Amino acid sequence: METIEAKKNNLNGCILIPAFNEEKHLGSVVEVASKFLPVIVIDDGSIDRTVEIATKAGAIVFQQNPNQGKGAALQRGFSEVLKKDYDFLITLDADGQHNPQEIKLFLDSFLCEKKDLIIGYRDFSKMPLVRKLANISGGWLFSWAVRKKIMDNQSGYRLMSKELVNVVLDSNEHGYEYEVEIIVRCIQSGLKLGWVPIETIYGDEVSHIRPFKHFKNFLTLVLKTRKRMNLS
Repeated sequence: METIEAKKNNLNGCILIPAFNEEKHLGSVVEVASKFLPVIVIDDGSIDRTVEIATKAGAIVFQQNPNQGKGAALQRGFSEVLKKDYDFLITLDADGQHNPQEIKLFLDSFLCEKKDLIIGYRDFSKMPLVRKLANISGGWLFSWAVRKKIMDNQSGYRLMSKELVNVVLDSNEHGYEYEVEIIVRCIQSGLKLGWVPIETIYGDEVSHIRPFKHFKNFLTLVLKTRKRMNLS
């Protein structure tokens, strides 16, 4: 399927959305996203109507059971995208925290600059206090680890080139830490990193992150990354 937006700009890419029990918002996200590019949804063991809604909204759906975590869902999605030989993909969340209309920001940036990883960075001042503190401290730690200013390491709204997808496909990270690992691999591989500002949206979505486990895993990854950077 080729959309008007893709045809107009000669774009050979797709949208990739990992989803776990996201029947509430997924339909509207897919409907808007599909105006820009073909949409692939990876259902990560949902027990609600996620698959039905995604399919009805026009997405190509792949299922993995049981639930394996966001990182594993992304890896499955990357494998499927590579089979279709797209030049790039854009990931966004299924819960409504990302405005799919902003896909255009990523496309415009990619067309102008051809960066391999373009991350949508949020305004931390507009976040709930706990998340604000977590993102600010996490950003500082991660920037220290990679010796480079990282504006938002937790944002899942991203454009990735085919070259970068190939680089990150064999990662052993399977949870939310996988998205952080992608940044590390991009930098270490000498690929280009860019940024676009996106809306900071918080509504009635339900977070699947377990704070203490996530922080422990993130800190382990930060220390491992710092060591890898010292050796490179």
